[in-house]
Amino acid sequence: MATKTDQVESIRRHAMEIFQAALSAVDPVGAILRHVKQDNEYIQIGEHRFNFYDYDRILVVGAGKAGAPMAKALEDLLGDRVADGVIVVKEGHGLPLKHVRIHEAGHPVPDERGIRGAEDILSLVNEAGDRDLVLCVISGGGSALLVAPAEGVTLADKQEVTRLLLACGADIHEINTVRKHLSRAKGGGLARYAYPATVVSLILSDVVGDDLNVIASGPAVPDTSSFGDAREVFSKYDIWHKLPESVQTRIQQGLAGDIEDTPKAGDDVFRKCYSELVGTNIQALIAASQEARQQGYQSLILSSTVEGEAREVVKMFAAFAKEIRNSANPVPAPACILCGGETTVTIQGSGKGGRNQEFALASAMIIDGMENIVVLSGGTDGTDGPTDAAGAIADGRTMSRARVQNLDPLDFLQRNDAYHFFQALDDLIITGPTRTNVSDVYMIIVGK
Repeated sequence: MATKTDQVESIRRHAMEIFQAALSAVDPVGAILRHVKQDNEYIQIGEHRFNFYDYDRILVVGAGKAGAPMAKALEDLLGDRVADGVIVVKEGHGLPLKHVRIHEAGHPVPDERGIRGAEDILSLVNEAGDRDLVLCVISGGGSALLVAPAEGVTLADKQEVTRLLLACGADIHEINTVRKHLSRAKGGGLARYAYPATVVSLILSDVVGDDLNVIASGPAVPDTSSFGDAREVFSKYDIWHKLPESVQTRIQQGLAGDIEDTPKAGDDVFRKCYSELVGTNIQALIAASQEARQQGYQSLILSSTVEGEAREVVKMFAAFAKEIRNSANPVPAPACILCGGETTVTIQGSGKGGRNQEFALASAMIIDGMENIVVLSGGTDGTDGPTDAAGAIADGRTMSRARVQNLDPLDFLQRNDAYHFFQALDDLIITGPTRTNVSDVYMIIVGK
């Protein structure tokens, strides 16, 4: 007969297999090949068909953690039809390509390598003409990687703004609203440079709701935000007085109408711009749910649009586990409850961690002592915050194991140091770069 330890270890293995199924479902190469087809005369992208003979060159550009495999899929599909290309990816996320040049750069805080890559992209597309087809591969992380500071704003200024926004708990919509108004490439900026070429964006979404003008700050789609919206973000988090002077000046000039805002819907630069969403968080959750059922669990996807402070979201999530155990609602055990999205963390300490590790730590404190319950929280990109972990896994024994090692979970939580808590327990999820990114996957498994 299996022991209690055997049972929970089996559930933990299932959780990891379910997470892996989610990752496999949003593999960037498969995502591209499902949406891009070609024959001798045409390239079909979603519902749009383009005749090869209408174009002199095909260029591949883009930015994001999944950029390299997305570009490789296009090279494998189109071969020597790809004339040139440049993409910017996170450090360690590159691949050898034949026609497309790769720049590896810093993320989430931008660096000089990102500037060189972005300038290379803008220079290439600025030379594109009416008979050029630009395929733009966009994925999560692209906003921090596509670094082209607006006039008067330095890299150091953008780095400081990024740090302030990450520390105060701003969500990705708010962060990218600001980024678009401090950049020449974001918020439709790349489309401006590429005009009058035809631009097709192939987009792997890491944004809750899949808003195209938020993913990687929408370099080739109309921007719905304004300088006023950027100013509101700074006011909401009371960080206006902490901003570099150049950033304050630019926002004030934008509010006064002294400088042009980002291009909006109806602008001529978007006349030949198209977008195709090739991968999303819900696709990952559906695959995870199917794997959970194969493992013998009742499976339920609650939402792919989870947002909010990680340690607060956890409370509702853990409540489902208790309800399943107490009343068999909303499904009876054994059950796997799945969510996706992107929580935030307001940094109060100087520890090491990320939103997924903090989610798992806060969960572990709530399910302390509950038998056969496992929580997994993982980033599909393989990196959670500034760490080498995708996230962490916890169960009802996590707190007792921590006490044996004299680890105080509340102390680690208050210091935002979940990484070292789970590292001591060997419960970090280390995948290495997955080269995909469709936000986070949260699961709680309730065994019998």
